[in-house]
Amino acid sequence: MSAPVATQPPRAPQEPPRATRSLTARVLTRPEIGAVAAAIAIFIFFFAVAAPFRTLPAFSTVLYASSTIGIVAVGVALLMIGGEFDLSSGVSVVTSALTAAMVSFQLSLNVWVGVLVSLIVALAIGFLNGYLVVRTGIPSFLITLSTFFMLRGINLGVTKAVTGTVATPNVSELDGFSAAKAVFASDINLGFINIKITVLWWILFVAIATWLLLRTRVGNWIFASGGNSASARAVGVPVHKVKIGLFMGVAFLAWFYGMHLLFNFSSVQSGLGIGNEFIYIIAAVVGGALLTGGYGSAIGAAVGAFIFGMTTQGIVFAGFDPNWFYTFLGAMLLLAVLVNLYVKQYALTRK
Repeated sequence: MSAPVATQPPRAPQEPPRATRSLTARVLTRPEIGAVAAAIAIFIFFFAVAAPFRTLPAFSTVLYASSTIGIVAVGVALLMIGGEFDLSSGVSVVTSALTAAMVSFQLSLNVWVGVLVSLIVALAIGFLNGYLVVRTGIPSFLITLSTFFMLRGINLGVTKAVTGTVATPNVSELDGFSAAKAVFASDINLGFINIKITVLWWILFVAIATWLLLRTRVGNWIFASGGNSASARAVGVPVHKVKIGLFMGVAFLAWFYGMHLLFNFSSVQSGLGIGNEFIYIIAAVVGGALLTGGYGSAIGAAVGAFIFGMTTQGIVFAGFDPNWFYTFLGAMLLLAVLVNLYVKQYALTRK
């Protein structure tokens, strides 16, 4: 009788090794990489052709111009990543400033009361925009365009009816003005350079937004809501709450910049802000945000705003005709979209 043959247990199938992407591919897939390259090129250009651009006071001016766009652009970028637009952000800035000024001045109140009331008004506008978008299914482009026209008329009509002019009264003599100016519009001496406090607030908002996007569950929800809202909803993402929250985030940052305008100049023209909503969107798109949603970064929007700040001030420092600015802006937007598309496709083909 033959001895039994020993058999080896069958080997478990081995998983194929995961393909590791190169450092170059990982860097190129970052949304802001195209904007960073453009910012470096623009900085070198103006540094070479404009002597005043090379000074620290000029750099401070560039940072301030960048922050005035970048603060609201952070919220706009997050909203675009979530798959929506807000065309009322520009006039919302002025609505907030007008509300704070007129409530405080007409009722002879401490300016902080007007600040608080204007914050409530701004958040209500953001909530209404978001609620109408998610409940009606009407594209946010149309909802916020309607809000834009209504706020534009309200800003002009109410200001004229209350003050008799198209500007608010000077609020610099009201109680609390100095404290509010210190928070929203003061100058900070860093020893080697003087900057506006808005630059520090801008950096803080970018840091918070980046942490929110990359380190929290809410960030995953934002990307999912913008990438495919139906699939996100199917796996339990509260898409409606996310989008309403994003609209309110834009409203909050618009309010903050509105407070800067008020306490930096003590008075606000009711016709300001028209067209700025496109600048915020341009900053986000130049920074890598896709118009289709689900892709982008807060850092990219900050770089896009910095490009805008360098361009606006660099043209002046170089002595160029400022009438060419918008031509340059349009060309920069088109180039940014093409570069971002190329870089993304190139990165996806590399391992």
